[in-house]
Amino acid sequence: MLIAICDDEKEVRDLLAGKIKKLYPRANLCFYAGGEELLLAGEQPDILFLDIQMPGMDGVEAARRLRAFNEETILIFVTAAESYVFQAFDVGAFHYLVKPFCDEKFEEVLRRAADQCGERNSRRQEQEKSLLVKSGGSHMRILYGDIVYAEVFNRKIILHTLKEEIEYYGKITDLEKELGEDFFRPHRSYLIHFKYVVKYDSSTVFLEKGQTLMSKKNYPEFVKGYLRYNRKRGLG
Repeated sequence: MLIAICDDEKEVRDLLAGKIKKLYPRANLCFYAGGEELLLAGEQPDILFLDIQMPGMDGVEAARRLRAFNEETILIFVTAAESYVFQAFDVGAFHYLVKPFCDEKFEEVLRRAADQCGERNSRRQEQEKSLLVKSGGSHMRILYGDIVYAEVFNRKIILHTLKEEIEYYGKITDLEKELGEDFFRPHRSYLIHFKYVVKYDSSTVFLEKGQTLMSKKNYPEFVKGYLRYNRKRGLG
């Protein structure tokens, strides 16, 4: 985890660094004395503690420019002034700490930011998982996250992605085991990705591309699995 601190006062940078290292001793830290220095570095930290009132470019303007090429950094403003709070959230700030703040508040905010960072990285790793298949004499690598659904047809599996269909010889039971809990068998001939479900009923699952049959006996487990999937991603 890379955590950046941007503040024109060295004492503040050192203070925040000490608090961070106490909670996350293995975190990597980088320091900037101003907004211009932060932007020129081109780093994309996981978490950024950013002062607002600094000589030259202030923190709000630095954040606005940062967001032009980096939407993922978790941004926490640290300032002595409460008057910038609305501008701070306009640039997607995660939190706004007003100096002086107690250790308990700092710890609460940092832990929540680190948890969000961890969840995001886990989702990214899941999305980067891939399946290697042989189709048409060529070996192809397909990202799990790109698969909308799979179906069985004439001893072949057809993988439906948003862009194309890929056929290969295989067993859907083996594919189900490999892809894991983000996928579900609503019917013996289909395996769907919860990510792409648009709506459903006891007979049909409607996806962003295509639709599949739903077996009535599998419907209750489908509903439970879909709710778990959404809760895991903070959607339900």
